[in-house]
Formats: sequence, C-alpha cells, structure tokens
Amino acid sequence: MVNKKKPLRTCMACNEQKEKKELLRIVKSKEGVIEIDLTGKKNGRGAYICKNEECLNKIIKSKRLEKIFEKQISDELYENIRGVIIGK
Repeated sequence: MVNKKKPLRTCMACNEQKEKKELLRIVKSKEGVIEIDLTGKKNGRGAYICKNEECLNKIIKSKRLEKIFEKQISDELYENIRGVIIGK
C-alpha cells in the first residue's frame, strides 16, 4: 500500500504550511459569493486560514481576504468564521 501524500496549504495570515484538513477554507464562487467551505470541496477560488483567532484577527486587520478575493468582506462573514474557529 502506497502512502498517499497529504495536500499542504498555506495559511494566508501566518504563511505556515499545514495539512489541508487542519485549515479552514474560505471560497469565492464564480457568482462572487464568499462563504466558509467546511467540506473543502466547493467549486471556486479558495483561501486557507489556521483555525485560531490570532490568524483571523491578522487577516481582518490587514484586509487580506479582501485583497485575495478583490471584494468587500462583510463583518457577518468574519463573525461566522470566528464562530467556526472557536467552535460555536
């Protein structure tokens, strides 16, 4: 049996490479809708963030998500991301 290589992704806040399943994926669909992708399989442009509030606060402060997706991000989406991270 061959060991399958686990996909690595980079957190957009701290730039650390981690396994895909350890990160939270935010996706922008072709229609321009930005949402949290808990499955990691939705179609669209994906961006990854560590599952900790420190990295979330960094991307909010630097507006990193807005630069990546070239679109205004609502406070509601940031709060939804925070809820997923802290496990609400």
